[in-house]
Amino acid sequence: MKITYDKKADAMYIKLNETKPYYVTKKVTEDVLVDYSKEGKVVGVEVLDASKNVAFSEKEDKVPVENL
Repeated sequence: MKITYDKKADAMYIKLNETKPYYVTKKVTEDVLVDYSKEGKVVGVEVLDASKNVAFSEKEDKVPVENL
């Protein structure tokens, strides 16, 4: 799993599967999009307006996040 954050776009992406490319993206809410493989498996999740929609506790804040 790899978590990236684009500060300029204020978007966070959680890549769950490094080997399968996404095939289709479905909008779950206004700010959450889910990427699926051809087989229908979830391969990634994008959170828009991440600074407003993601709440990290102090412990979770230490999860390595790659800033773009």
